[in-house]
Amino acid sequence: MRGVAAAALLMLGACAGPSVLLLPDEDPHPSQGKVAVLERKGKPQDYVIDQANSRTRLAYRPASRVLSEKRLPKRSVALVGSLPPKPFEVTLYYDEAETRIMPDSQAALDSLLAEVAKRPGAEIQITGYTDRKGTDDDNDALSQKRADTVLAQFIDRGVARENLVAVGRGERDPLVPTDDNVEEPRNRRVVVTVR
Repeated sequence: MRGVAAAALLMLGACAGPSVLLLPDEDPHPSQGKVAVLERKGKPQDYVIDQANSRTRLAYRPASRVLSEKRLPKRSVALVGSLPPKPFEVTLYYDEAETRIMPDSQAALDSLLAEVAKRPGAEIQITGYTDRKGTDDDNDALSQKRADTVLAQFIDRGVARENLVAVGRGERDPLVPTDDNVEEPRNRRVVVTVR
């Protein structure tokens, strides 16, 4: 379970007994990590903790409680404060057969470049896509060129090359499934994921 190891921390309080603090998952998708409580003091239990920012006391009947930042104990605030910024994704769109983003996507790219400048050392995945019009080979090449063009803009802004990965997926993984040789503007995109 990706994110569970980073998201869950077993905390032993002085008098309160053991509890679990489930932090938000690092994945920007809604696949929140979970912790299963299967046994307590040798007795079977069947309880799943799946609410982010919650503390669950591992008593006879576990009960979760969502915590506001004000209610977190000092050591938990320090833990949460030391977490890296949340990952995020930005999608940039393209005209047919183009490697320059559409004018509507320029503001998103500018905001993305500004945000990345505040995160030195961030890992950045750049994935290019096409619609299903054209040959597989042409679409693979075009999607890679789109990703490489965005990568070059990050490098021009001072992002270290070793923090960047650019791949082309061609017409694979369409946002909107279509038949072959069908144009779909929403599939002509680059998705940038910043971690």
